Amino acid sequence: MQGARSSAHLLLLSCLCAAVATGYPFRMPLDLDVTPRVTVLTSGLQGCRRFHSSAVNYSTMFLEVDSEHLYVGARGAVFSLNASDISAGSALTIEWEASPKQKSLCQQKGKNNKTECFNHIRFLQRFNSTHLYMCGTHAFSPLCAYIDEKRFVMSSEPEEGKDKCPYSPTTGYTALIIDQQIYTASQYEFWSFPDIRRNSPSPTLRTEDAPTRWLNEADFVGSALVRESLGSSTGDDDKIYFFFTERSQEQSTTHSHSRVARVARVCKGDRGGHLTLQKRWTSFLKTRLICSLPEFDFHFNMLRSVFVMPGLMPQDTLFYGIFGLEWKNVKASAVCRFSLSEVQESFQGPYMENQDPGSTWKEYTGKVPDPRPGTCITDALRARGINISTSLPDDVLNFVRRHPLMSQQVQPFDRRPLLFRKTTDYTHMAAHVVHGLDGQMYHVLYMGTDEGWIHKAVEVKDQLHIIEELQLFEEPQPVTNLLMSTKQMSVYVGSPSGVVQLPLSNCRRYTSCYDCIFSRDPHCAWNGSKCVDVMAEANRSSLIQDIQHGSIGCEMMQYDIVQRSRSVRVGDDVLLQCELSSNLATPLWMLDGREVQGYDLNSGFRTGTDGLLIIEARQDQSGLYTCHTVENNIKVAIVTYNVTINLDLPLPPPIDPVRSISSILPPSTDQPSSEGPPSLPNHSELLSPRNMEAMYLSLITILGGLCVVLTVVLVYVGFCLRAGSRGKYSLRAAAAAYPSSKKSMRSRKQHRSSSHMELKTISIHCNGNGICNGVSKYNGSIQDGGFLQIVPGEGHTSFNKEPPPPAPPLPPTPQHTCDIPSGLSATLPSVLRRMNGNSYMLLRQSDSESTSPLCYSFSEELNRILEKRKHTQLLPRPDESSV
Repeated sequence: MQGARSSAHLLLLSCLCAAVATGYPFRMPLDLDVTPRVTVLTSGLQGCRRFHSSAVNYSTMFLEVDSEHLYVGARGAVFSLNASDISAGSALTIEWEASPKQKSLCQQKGKNNKTECFNHIRFLQRFNSTHLYMCGTHAFSPLCAYIDEKRFVMSSEPEEGKDKCPYSPTTGYTALIIDQQIYTASQYEFWSFPDIRRNSPSPTLRTEDAPTRWLNEADFVGSALVRESLGSSTGDDDKIYFFFTERSQEQSTTHSHSRVARVARVCKGDRGGHLTLQKRWTSFLKTRLICSLPEFDFHFNMLRSVFVMPGLMPQDTLFYGIFGLEWKNVKASAVCRFSLSEVQESFQGPYMENQDPGSTWKEYTGKVPDPRPGTCITDALRARGINISTSLPDDVLNFVRRHPLMSQQVQPFDRRPLLFRKTTDYTHMAAHVVHGLDGQMYHVLYMGTDEGWIHKAVEVKDQLHIIEELQLFEEPQPVTNLLMSTKQMSVYVGSPSGVVQLPLSNCRRYTSCYDCIFSRDPHCAWNGSKCVDVMAEANRSSLIQDIQHGSIGCEMMQYDIVQRSRSVRVGDDVLLQCELSSNLATPLWMLDGREVQGYDLNSGFRTGTDGLLIIEARQDQSGLYTCHTVENNIKVAIVTYNVTINLDLPLPPPIDPVRSISSILPPSTDQPSSEGPPSLPNHSELLSPRNMEAMYLSLITILGGLCVVLTVVLVYVGFCLRAGSRGKYSLRAAAAAYPSSKKSMRSRKQHRSSSHMELKTISIHCNGNGICNGVSKYNGSIQDGGFLQIVPGEGHTSFNKEPPPPAPPLPPTPQHTCDIPSGLSATLPSVLRRMNGNSYMLLRQSDSESTSPLCYSFSEELNRILEKRKHTQLLPRPDESSV
């Protein structure tokens, strides 16, 4: 049994290593990926305000709710913005660049003169009622300064900041000002160890390095003050929590991780020891945060960001953490929630110890000194004569020095993540509580990604439902900071290029009752005619909202259904479009009340998220087609099509070629035509100089026009050949290359996904026997009857300011052209696969046609096309879904 378990672990480890080595996107054994319901691109953002300047790297933000100011620290500058509208022209600026001398010294240290040798603002908070305090890297020589808030200028000369601010702009760092005392955590100098410090005023404190190092290559991401003192005016039991990732000290037979997530705490009233732990923390303890999928024995060990949500009582405080994987080339994120009571229970549990610096840490089973090591000085200890930490006994302080790590690990709520996202790296988050119309309180989270997207999610039944994803920038860039204000009803997002202000919700986006209910947005509700913001409504008794299920409340509501008509000929291919606004919805087509089965190859239908394709229409396929969207087990009709399939359509009147040619010639003026039909001119009249001149002019005109047409065709063919040499075409352009491919499924709006497909161009060659083969330009192999080959991409998404122009359709070659008798059915895929919840990707082509297409000459093909167009009936008012 033990051998089988070990073999299974080795097999799982081998699979994970192989996936990492090949760079293949990580796939969980169980599909736990959460798909955002709605995708909104930059062009669709509403109520968005932006601020940017000549500075870059807007990574530090501080929001003053009462004064309605947003303070932003960037590279070489600090800004004061109007929190209600950051785009207003009233921004105040403090320029604070590193001196040329300091930049030169930075370069001499071997640092990058394009990124590191600048003054990056890393710390910006309120110091007292009149001043702010800020610190910057100052080209690897940190400085700090006070800001006069009223005049928004530096109130004094900068002071030394190497003990308060890291040297590098990318080093993990967190800082707080509490009661005019500065608490920081970072690796300050590039040759020092990570440290948690209280810098000013005295006494200054820091963590211990020997004989037991308390921090091991720690990378800090956040900190928070939790006022745990109940009934105490001095806050004697208030603690400061620090969150970080560090190199693991534990070694066990079941888990072995190089890095683990931690939470550490110190008491706000700590003053250090008298002789032992002098100028060191006497209350420092740390423990491990677990965020994992226990059924798969899989752990997210890298802590990226933390948001602390205070509760009504200190024990109700919650910690939301964003976790990632240790493998840098695998993108995935998980969100776990922890309670303060679970953290406190861990710090009250057993300690860990190691006898020697190189030995394995294990649980301490000996006697624990009294008072308990790591506790704060409270009234209970003062009653025993211990009034300050310097009065603690030496045995307690020695125990703290050697036992900083706790044995009991902190598990997340429900012992599993609230959210898991493949191919997404979350960077920062913010959250707040919204009261639903059902009387419950819902936690709404805003999470920024490394590519500049914001995901808005609500916690329902201990899981996160992503309401929407918003693309903030056309060019991908990471979200470097995220703040939220319920007073301003705004979310503030920092990035390398600027600051973006978004409304907490945009209920106007939902245009129907079902769309409003399906969103499950606690901010939004249906008032009978439109989707409104709940906070803005005084009378909420008639509002409709269903956050728990997202399905109840719209049964009696009337709504309009789009009605359209189609009239086509037998044998044509008909595309009936039906766009679904939700990524979680699936389409359902009904024909005269019966469900359309569009997955069987012989059914004559193909279904996708963007419409229904009728292949080689038959008369028995006429009728009323209705497209429904199915979401949360609710079926809602969107559009109807009244399709009429005729055996044949009326033909246009035939063209008399003799009359057409004679219309070019000028009428004869030699003889009057007062009576009867005009007679044909005799031979001598035709050879008259006047008529000969007219004929020559006509022939020259015709030949000149033909030359122009041929020139245009040759230029066009040359352009297409050059475009074809690039080897990539869109599906629509490739399908349009052949006359018989009359229609193609319109692609759904492109989802921002890490997977894409590459279409290999295949040139058509016809041999002398009239057989056409597809020869791949990509690998040179011959594939019969195929025109497109789809290759899975590597997972990189590109965001351009302007979408690339579509590839032009391939024109027929001057010598030969090929036609497929079966029309679009020979080029449409026989298998459709759901990708990322909102689109279908083509996997392979239909192999129902085994015969190769026939080849025709250029003139024959042109005649066939013209003849075919004569049978096409044009609708008097075609709509946008006509093909």
